[in-house]
Amino acid sequence: MKVFDLQCSARHSFEGWFGSEADFVDQLARQLVQCPVCGDAQVEKMLSAPRLNLGHTQAPQVESADAPVPASPAKATELALASPQTEATQGLLRLAKAMLEQTQDVGSQFAEEARKIHYGESEARAIRGLATPQQTRELLEEGVQVMPFVLPESLKGPLQ
Repeated sequence: MKVFDLQCSARHSFEGWFGSEADFVDQLARQLVQCPVCGDAQVEKMLSAPRLNLGHTQAPQVESADAPVPASPAKATELALASPQTEATQGLLRLAKAMLEQTQDVGSQFAEEARKIHYGESEARAIRGLATPQQTRELLEEGVQVMPFVLPESLKGPLQ
């Protein structure tokens, strides 16, 4: 299994797991590799540190109960490689998933349904859907509280 650090043209960083380098190249050529945040298929492989598992070649060591337990080399490497951008991206994905789970999808009827809720003509609830930039401006001018949010492509399928 190969794990590659990837980045889309919008500079979102993410990991990709592939059976081999050839699998990665093949999937990339067929535009099957996409950014989980924006869905961009223009992805490039970034430089990354190798992940080496050298522990299996060493003889087990007996440690005294008083000796401090050192951090495993693999864990130290993972911690050193974790970037704030990756953590932020993961946080945004968690937020988007939570929003999907806690809102009702009203599709292209979003502007109409948001107005009905705002003016008390429909039950108050959290909704999501599609609105044009013009519809969004009009809703905001009327005092309807809406928040534009681009849904990551990876979350547009059915929730599991």
